Amino acid sequence: MDSKRARLFVMFGWAMSMLWIGATGSAVVLAQDDVADVPASELHAEDNKHKKYFLIGDTDAARAPKSGFGLLVVLPGGNGSGDFLPFVKRIFKNGLPDEYLVAQLVAVKWKADQNIVWPTEASRVEDQEFTTEAFIESVIKDVKDRHKVNRKRVYTLSWSSSGPAAYAAALQEKTAVRGSFIAMSVFKPKQLPNLERAKGRLFYIHHSPDDRVCPFRMAEAARDHLVAAKAKVRFNRYDGGHGWRGDVYGNIREGIDWLESMSKKKKRPNKKKPADSANAGPDARKSDSATSERRLPVPDASREARSRENRQFETAAHTG
Repeated sequence: MDSKRARLFVMFGWAMSMLWIGATGSAVVLAQDDVADVPASELHAEDNKHKKYFLIGDTDAARAPKSGFGLLVVLPGGNGSGDFLPFVKRIFKNGLPDEYLVAQLVAVKWKADQNIVWPTEASRVEDQEFTTEAFIESVIKDVKDRHKVNRKRVYTLSWSSSGPAAYAAALQEKTAVRGSFIAMSVFKPKQLPNLERAKGRLFYIHHSPDDRVCPFRMAEAARDHLVAAKAKVRFNRYDGGHGWRGDVYGNIREGIDWLESMSKKKKRPNKKKPADSANAGPDARKSDSATSERRLPVPDASREARSRENRQFETAAHTG
């Protein structure tokens, strides 16, 4: 996608979001009544004003499980701003298991005409002080310093403009990220770290074949490249095009449940193979990197109604 077209996509997505918020006025406040009981604090990792994030959830130490809280790090799509806080609160309330905290990062606007919402090591912008990969690691460490977190239950959730940064973060040589839920985004391997690092790592890819903003073929390419690199991948199709569609929170919960289930699987001991195993066919042995795929059903009217409030974000595109 050329930079001019990318800028138009992001500007249009941002304008639609602001238009929706402005047009509803006080109704927006009323629409947040359903998450009024969800606590959220504005924090800054490393006391850096640019590393702003919201920590969502009840952080009472008495509530923490013995093994520690699960942590979902959310990188919103679109313009990545703090305006997504009500939506992310709903993800916390309706889309996650108990005993979770959510850290919603706020994208940094390093310059007025910045095209890339979430700059990475491979796709930098002028005046950038740190990469999104470093931002994610800083926030995870900051939450761990404040609260008891289970290091095996640290995942990212990203969509549209933030997907490429989530792929890059997951492919760092050393990372605290244990799994990635990436929805309706693009995949550009030439702008990513060595894909060999994906071995054994978890990726849940959620994409619509009808997407006209972030091509479906890129999601398929992500699946194929990651499986080839021996990553563990779940590939979900949904109908309706770009954006959060259907049972939004139910779909997110399904992805998190899958990441959790894969995180809990123990590695099998490397047992010596039978003498005749060398002559067995390719289907005789299962690979840990095998992918699973599920096609989500067409959403019904009631599910569509539940996700209508989030549609303002569906036109946002990746800007890399």
